[in-house]
Amino acid sequence: MHTNNLQLRYANEVHNYDVYPKVVQAGKTSAITIAPRGHHAAFTHESYRLSIHPWDEGSRWQYPDYDNDFMFEATPDADGCIRFSFEFFGCQQFYIRLADDKNRLQLSVFCVEDDLVGRYPLRGDLHLHTNYSDGRQAPAIVAANYRKTGYDFLAITDHHRYAPSLEAIEVYKDVPIELCLVPGEEVHPPQDETHKSDLHIIHFGGAYSINDMMEDADEHYARVEAYMDEIEIPACFVGSERYYFASCHWAFSEIRRAGGLGVFCHPYWISDVLQIPPRLTNKLMEHLPFDAFEVLGGESYEEQNNFQTVQYYEHRAQGLRYGIVGSTDSHNSINSRDSHVCHTLVFAPQNERESIINAIRECYSVAVDTQDEMPRIVGDLRLVRYGCFLLKEFFPPHDELCFEEGRAMHDYACGVPGAKETLEFISGRMQAQREKYFGW
Repeated sequence: MHTNNLQLRYANEVHNYDVYPKVVQAGKTSAITIAPRGHHAAFTHESYRLSIHPWDEGSRWQYPDYDNDFMFEATPDADGCIRFSFEFFGCQQFYIRLADDKNRLQLSVFCVEDDLVGRYPLRGDLHLHTNYSDGRQAPAIVAANYRKTGYDFLAITDHHRYAPSLEAIEVYKDVPIELCLVPGEEVHPPQDETHKSDLHIIHFGGAYSINDMMEDADEHYARVEAYMDEIEIPACFVGSERYYFASCHWAFSEIRRAGGLGVFCHPYWISDVLQIPPRLTNKLMEHLPFDAFEVLGGESYEEQNNFQTVQYYEHRAQGLRYGIVGSTDSHNSINSRDSHVCHTLVFAPQNERESIINAIRECYSVAVDTQDEMPRIVGDLRLVRYGCFLLKEFFPPHDELCFEEGRAMHDYACGVPGAKETLEFISGRMQAQREKYFGW
């Protein structure tokens, strides 16, 4: 049974002790603070044995010749906090253990290498729907509901429609919110002059609508006919398949011209049979006209996401490299498994459109499957390890702030008095939290 109660995954220690910063830079001495959360967790002894244990060096019992743990004596300060400084190393998690004669407390921090310094983890969704296509709720309500469940950014991507994403942005334009709302749409390039295709493309963040450019079927057919002379079309395609490939290729290219991110969606979507022939999927991936691959795409049946995950890792083994995302593809943002099935973690310098797009293009993202109690993360191993740490150690306090803002956003969209003042009062707390927990 799927649950939306993400708290079930969180480490108990996070609720009892605040450790900051939680993420530190390799090769730099970091000052760490451990603060009790409530008098039940107070440090009552005059001193404690403090030890630091890197994950990647093995245990001191099995590898006694390694320099694999570090011992100190720690004394609580007048304010009840324990503080120490240490030069962490490598890209790995560290346990911090505090012990007295009877008890031992284990906490964690994560050390990152230079290229991740200055990048913050942002949870987002690049693919979801509202009542303007086949969803249930209005754009502003969907945005608020997603914020309540811990999302930092999202795009409304209704079928054939760009305007709903702009409506969500418009509703909140006069209030300070820290949810980044990005324009978007789900694009359906025509298969030929009379048929729409089953290959779906997410347009995330561009300055104008790609669907609007395809409204006149005859005009678009002529455009794609001309475009076929500009690109290399695989020899295996004949007849209408040549047009189909070129039409999709053109859509991805136009998304780039609009300044957006083109996402290749759910190629292993099953509706009676596979809706996209694997030969088309493979050729699109070989030619890489897209910016990112929706490796996890919202469905709960085993084939879709598993096949896409295997294909991604096979491509990595073959030397192909592209950005990846996980999306809910949800059509209902309340009381629904759909709204929590998958998401993307992006590691970006800022929570804004261009920074997010660039980070995904540069492969600083992972896809997270949250269908089951324990999440599954797809991506580069070092980012997967980092993501596992963040889900347990960083996102609990993050999600609490998101819930408060999301609830106030919902009230504001519904015209509830006082909602604007609430949003103004809490504005800036998320950025302050990031600066507290990331040591750079």
